[in-house]
Parts: sequence; structure tokens; C-alpha cells
Amino acid sequence: MNRLAAEPSPYLRQHADNPVDWHAWGGAAFEIAAREDRPVFLSIGYSACHWCHVMAHESFEDPATAGMLNDGFVSIKVDREERPDVDAVYMEAVQALTGSGGWPLNVFLLPDGRPFYGGTYFPPTDRPGSPSFRTVLTALRDVWEHRRDEITEQADALAAAISSRATLARDPEGNVLGDLAGTGEGIDLLAAVVAQLSGRFDARWGGFGAAPKFPQPTLIDLALWSAQEQSSDRSGPAMSMATTTLDAMAAGGIHDHLGGGFARYSTDTEWLVPHFEKMLYDQAGLVRAYLHGWQVTGNPDYLRVVERTIGYVSRDLGTPEGGVHSAEDADSEGVEGRFYVWTPRQIADAVRGHAGEEPPDGPDGPDGPDGAESAGSPDVPAAAVSEERIEQAVSSWFAVTDGGNFDGATILRRPPGAPLVGPPEVETGRERLFRARQARTRPGLDDKVLTEWNAMYASALAEAAAATGRSDWADAAVRTGEFLLAHLRRADGRWLRSWQRAAGARHLAFAADYAWLTDGFTRLGELTGRARWTELAVETADSLLALFRDDEGGGFFTTGNDAEALIVRTKDVFDGATPSANAVAAVALTRLGALTGDDRYLGAARETVELLGPVLAGQPVACAHLVIAAELLRRGVVEVVVSGDRPDLLETVRKRWLPGAVLAWGEPTGSPLWLDRTGTGRAYVCAGNTCKAPADDVRLLDRQLSGASR
Repeated sequence: MNRLAAEPSPYLRQHADNPVDWHAWGGAAFEIAAREDRPVFLSIGYSACHWCHVMAHESFEDPATAGMLNDGFVSIKVDREERPDVDAVYMEAVQALTGSGGWPLNVFLLPDGRPFYGGTYFPPTDRPGSPSFRTVLTALRDVWEHRRDEITEQADALAAAISSRATLARDPEGNVLGDLAGTGEGIDLLAAVVAQLSGRFDARWGGFGAAPKFPQPTLIDLALWSAQEQSSDRSGPAMSMATTTLDAMAAGGIHDHLGGGFARYSTDTEWLVPHFEKMLYDQAGLVRAYLHGWQVTGNPDYLRVVERTIGYVSRDLGTPEGGVHSAEDADSEGVEGRFYVWTPRQIADAVRGHAGEEPPDGPDGPDGPDGAESAGSPDVPAAAVSEERIEQAVSSWFAVTDGGNFDGATILRRPPGAPLVGPPEVETGRERLFRARQARTRPGLDDKVLTEWNAMYASALAEAAAATGRSDWADAAVRTGEFLLAHLRRADGRWLRSWQRAAGARHLAFAADYAWLTDGFTRLGELTGRARWTELAVETADSLLALFRDDEGGGFFTTGNDAEALIVRTKDVFDGATPSANAVAAVALTRLGALTGDDRYLGAARETVELLGPVLAGQPVACAHLVIAAELLRRGVVEVVVSGDRPDLLETVRKRWLPGAVLAWGEPTGSPLWLDRTGTGRAYVCAGNTCKAPADDVRLLDRQLSGASR
């Protein structure tokens, strides 16, 4: 009996019609395994995972394979986005076994939860070096029945390996950062990261490393930060790494040139052919990277990317209540990328099918509810441009050919560094293609609302709203914060992980949720000037410390001390698709400590940095987001206060990207930053326990901030 039909998770429901006797994660499945003396088959994935769908179609929908699972195993399905704690434990096991990991993640367990074998994708038939899934099932059942002692030995060894890999403890002698309070020189990790990245940088196509290429917003930010410090040479290697990567991603097929937003990753070095799924966390990270690129370089195309990405999220992922859905699938109608690619005939039909109509704008247009109008020269009215000219222009602009660049069709792209906004006929054609595409069958929507990803996006949106002065973005950021408060927090203050309209909220939130909430609420306080948001950041940070902090070993556990006990309590310390929970916590606590003057937060952040001290010294790219915290602690956070009603001073602060600064304005809090400063109508800039002269005019403040931005 398949038990997944009533599960709230879209990923689990995708498997509700499988002939496999699936269970959701829980004690009942393990009790059955123990009672019937059967191993557990644990399959972990997520709804937008292309290869999860492939294996499901090849194996889990196959009656013969399902029969083998049902006869010999107890099968459990887990949505990794709802249960990152479960995923982390068993990913460690597979990485220890095979040296690599990914999804689908398939692991075989003893009834007590200890793993003894696993892998990622298993094909339906035997291939050289890769046994089929049926072969694996047959072999494991034979070993289970006839050589159980081998399985037990393997499980013991794997459990020990997981524990050693996943529960790092701070080495008091391993702090290579010097005196983090600022009296020692320490190590310039920003320079170390840039030096390490230079050896991995693809000078032609941008990005770091070979295919497949993933957007890595933190690495771009670190390169921009380093370039900004080198004010005398903005064309140096750090700037080149950042801008080449931003240009190439924006030009490539990984970027949706019609509807905005980015796919998960590119399968090639040119950012041309993506796996087409769109994840909310990628949009959040790339909004920040392109925003900072625009602030540092002034390139209007970077701001345009920000606008279109926010427009995509608002239009296609937003909920009526104010939350944001998790992801869109890569496939539609069973074909990967079908929603996004074009043939010349489809271009012609789209252009001619909309002849005589006004170009769409607002919610129906490619920029969605951000309200941005199509850019381009107004010299040639759209109505005066012939359909043939529009068709030719848009085909040329996006390199659409008869042969195509993806399975006989074309993924739209631009040459790296070329303008993203075209002449009127191109922009008219873009709008008509977008409207025609809206009539296609959309990829599947994962309608979970995850606390971590929503807080991450609200934080990025708040920063973008402040930098651009966009009140609609500010309203949206606040609305998402209010949604989280209304739907993802229990009456006792405990945060939860996942929400859906029909099922409500469930699963205790993890360290990553609390860390991003702390960061997001802090950013909302800086955006709005309302003390309430800073107070919520303090409440959330206090709970983060109480529930997740490792008082002995340093850093934060993934799960709270009130959570279900797994075979090991892991720590998320290395960056992956998203920054690690420990890194986000360290950055958020450092910034909040500077805003509030509370040394508890700074102390916890220092301990977290020390936990990874040796790794930071040798391989800082492995935990790049933690470099931000380490540098903030080493240098000291710049504190900026704008007191009284001075929108001109506030705008002067916000127009710059100040990665090492925090901002207090609006409603005073109990922070020492406000002592004797309330209502003065001045700006105060302090760094390293030293304050500059109060600034009451824009030019003086701008000069003071010029030094603070480096």
C-alpha cells in the first residue's frame, strides 16, 4: 500500500501512484522493518530534480522493480527540502562510500537507521561500471539473508565515518585568524579567496571550475568586495572575475531572457544548456550578486537582471498570502526544457500571432509586478515595426537557428557582455514570445513555502529595495516577513520549517532557518527603520543560541535540542547549493551584534569561525560564506547611524554597497549606537571603536563612507 497520496510534500505526492509500497519518514516504517527483519530502502530527492524523475520513471514506476522492493525491503521517501537533517546524515554516508553525492540519493539501512550501502542514480539496466538498480537489489537481499555480519560491520564503519565527518568540534589551537577582536593582524582571507579563485577562474566564460557550472553568488560577492577595496584599479583581476561571470551568466541560457530568473546550473562551460529547474534560493543569491555588481560598476544591465529576477519570483512563485513557493520543475509534458526552447517556426507564430496587440506590461508581461517598463529606444513605435522585421530581429538577437543548440530547438542566449536590452523591434518581439510562452504547459510547481528560503529571499529583496528606493520591493519584503510570522511560528515562539496552504506548517525548523530569519529580520530593520524587526532578529538569534549552539565544540548543530534524534547530530559547515547554516549564522550574528552592542552574538560568531579556522586558512573557497564573517570580525563592523528625519543622508548611505557595515535609522532601539544621538538630524560613522565627526551634509558623509566601503 503506497502511503504518499495524503502527504503535503509535492515531491512525495509525485510518487503516490508508484507501485512501490512507499512510507513517509517516521518511526512506523522502521518498526515494520525491525518486526519483519527487512532492510530499509531510503530514497531522498526533491520535486524539481530532473534525475529523480528519470529514476522514478525507469525504476519506481516499473512493476517488476517495485515488486522486488516490496518483497525484500521497507521503502521510505524523503523530501530533502523538508528534511535537510535526514538528507545531511545519509549524504555523508554515500560520500564516505563513493567519494561523491547528489540526488536522487538512495541508501540502504538497518532497521535502527544505520546505513550500510548507497549511491545516487542507478540505471534500469547494467552498464559498464554501473550496476542496474535491480542488480543492486538482488545482491543486497542475498547479502542480507546469507552474510548479515558483513552488513553489520559496514554499518558500524559508516556510522563512525559519518560521526567524524559531520560533527566537527573546535580545536582551541587551530585558530589561525589571530585576534578576532581586531588587535592582531590575522589572515586576510578576502585576499586568500581571490588568489585561490584565480586558479579556478574561466577567463573566457566566467565561473569557477569546469562544467557543470553552478551560480556561486558568494564567490562573486567576495570578488566584488576585493575589487572595491582596490579603488585605484577597478579593472584588476578580482573585478574581471566578478564581471566576466555576471556577464556570461546573464547572457547564457541559464538566464531566462523572456520571463526572468535563473536555472539551477549549466551543463556546459558556456552557461548555455541548463538543467531548467528554477529554485528560489538561486534567485535570492543572484539578486544580491547582480545588485552588488550594479552598485559597484554602475552597469544598468545588472540592475535589469535584478528587476527581471524579482519580477519572475513575484509573478510565478509568489503566494496570495505573501510567501514564496520553492521551485519550478525542469520538465513539462515529460520533456526537459520544453517550456523554454524555440524553433524558427515557433518564433514566427509567436510574433505573428500577436500582430496588432499592445505589448503586455504589469503582471502579464515579462517583468511582472515589479512594474518596470520595457527598455529600449522610443524612436520607432512598436506599431510601425513590421512583423517580418520583428521576427528577424528577435531571431538574430537571441541566435535562433534552424539547427538549434538543444535537441533541434534553440535556448535563447546573448553573446557575453553584449547588451541585454535591444531596440524596439527586439523588445516587442520579446514581449510577444513571452505571451506566447505563457500559453504553453508550465513546468510543475513545488508549492512548499520554506522558512529558510523565504527568509533568504526577503533579506535579498530588502537589500535591493533599500539600494534602489523601490517601494514596491520594500512592501514585498515586509509582506514576506509578515507571512513568516503569521504562518511559520508556533504560539510558543518555536519556528517551523515548511508550510502549504492545505496542510499548514510542519517540521521543526533547523539552524539554517533560524540563521536566515535572523539575517532577514535584521535587513528588514535596516530597510524600514522599525525597531520591531530588529527586536524580532534578537528573539530569533536568542533561540538560535539556545536550541542549536554547541557550547563545547563551537558552531551550531543542524537540529535543535528538542528535535528527533537521528543516528548522529550533524553540523552544516561547508557551502553547497546554499551557504552553510554555520556561515549564515556567523554573518547574521556578527551584524546583529554590531547593531545591538550585544557581545554574546559576536562571541558565538567567533567560535563558529574558529571551528573552521584550519579549513579557512587552507581552503577558504570550501566555506566561502564564512569568510564574510571572518573578515567582518577581523576588521570590525562599520556602524552607521542616521538620526532624525534625513532622507538625503539615508540615500547617501544606501546608494553604496557597504559589505562591512550596518545601518541604524528611524525608531531608536536600546542599542549603544543610539546613545546621545536621537533626533539630531546627523549621520554618524564609526569603525574600530573610533567615530568620525558627525555629518550633517551629504558631501561629508559621502567622503566618510568612501573609506568605509573598502
